[in-house]
Amino acid sequence: MHDIKTIRDDLAGFRADLLRRKPDEAAADALIVRLIERDDARKTAIQKAQAAQERRNAASKEIGAAMKAKDAALADELKAEVAALKDGMGALEAEERDAIAALETELAAIPNRPLPEVPFGADENDNPEIRRVGEPKNFSFKPKEHFEIGEALGLMDFEAAAKLSGARFTVLKGKLARLERALEQFMLDLHTDVHGYTEVAPPLLVRDRAMFGTAQLPKFRDDQFAALSLVEAEQHFAANEPGELDHFWLIPTAEVPLTNLVREQILDEASLPLRMTAGTPCFRAEAGAAGRDTRGMIRQHQFSKVEMVSIATPEQSQAEHERMTACAEEVLKRLGLPYRVVLLCTGDMGFASQKTYDIEVWLPGQDRYREISSCSVCGDFQARRMGARYRPAEGKNTRYVHTLNGSGVAVGRALVAVLENYQNEDGSVTVPEALRPYMGGLETISRA
Repeated sequence: MHDIKTIRDDLAGFRADLLRRKPDEAAADALIVRLIERDDARKTAIQKAQAAQERRNAASKEIGAAMKAKDAALADELKAEVAALKDGMGALEAEERDAIAALETELAAIPNRPLPEVPFGADENDNPEIRRVGEPKNFSFKPKEHFEIGEALGLMDFEAAAKLSGARFTVLKGKLARLERALEQFMLDLHTDVHGYTEVAPPLLVRDRAMFGTAQLPKFRDDQFAALSLVEAEQHFAANEPGELDHFWLIPTAEVPLTNLVREQILDEASLPLRMTAGTPCFRAEAGAAGRDTRGMIRQHQFSKVEMVSIATPEQSQAEHERMTACAEEVLKRLGLPYRVVLLCTGDMGFASQKTYDIEVWLPGQDRYREISSCSVCGDFQARRMGARYRPAEGKNTRYVHTLNGSGVAVGRALVAVLENYQNEDGSVTVPEALRPYMGGLETISRA
């Protein structure tokens, strides 16, 4: 969420950032005009309501003076004026609320402003590579993709999942199910015991306000799964219109509940940075992914992910972003998985992000790097939507916190990477040493 005062104080800078996100000058200029018009309407509505209230208060005092002066006619005239002002206050207050809502709706649809060092670009092809770690293994055979390996082992079943739930679901069995669980436990232990994050077990269902706070709503409504009760569903469909229900949503990532833990709070500066992690199932409709990654586990409606969230001061947030990215990288280093880090360009970065690093793991079966983690700093963009502030150690005025989030990492994609990088010619899969304590000492997964 943007601050309209900040925008108006630097319209040229705001316009430049809009064009870095989307180089459409006509659209940028039209948006700025709408923002100014809505802000002017808000100010006018507030002034009208305040003027009416001030006149009402003044007239009320004048009634007493008129009665004291035994001027009944004037007193009656003033009483009539007060009554009329009182009757009109409701309409003025409604006008003020509507004007504020119109401005906030416009502001809520504008993406975050990229930091100056974020490169301009149109899509993922314009993302510069920052570093590459580890060398892809040279196989003596043609490496298979993860779904070929899992199905051949008899431990990955897409057909059964389709019968239960449709496309983009997977059933894992036996040692692969345990391997997925081992990966999540390994990541959580690393982030809590070594990296200093506090583990949280959050709800998987959240309300509209939580999704709005982290900017999943309203922009990405079609990518979410809504969970309506039977009564809500009946009311919703009976109305035969989209409606704005305050219903539950299945979380697309633990970023939503973790970040919202500080909503509508004022934190002490001494408590920051606040670092939290959680391993949860995640749910995404993937509305914009038709035809992409239809085979395998890369793009699923339900998947597991270990999330990291940091709440920081503005002065801490840039260093915290680098630290969070390093924590995610450490997962891949300990698993012995080759990867690279790229800096997302303006055309590829997320709606709420100021700056994002993507970590892409090497998948020999696909002969390419694929995203396994995305670490973003959001500045005060989400904090404004949530009303999350902190009180500086020195100074009376509160400030908005900065929020950060990152995958630490996507468990399903880590499973994919382990299967493809640790596959053997006979179809078995070697268990990475870091995971063997979580697998009861098992060194190899083979078909029974």
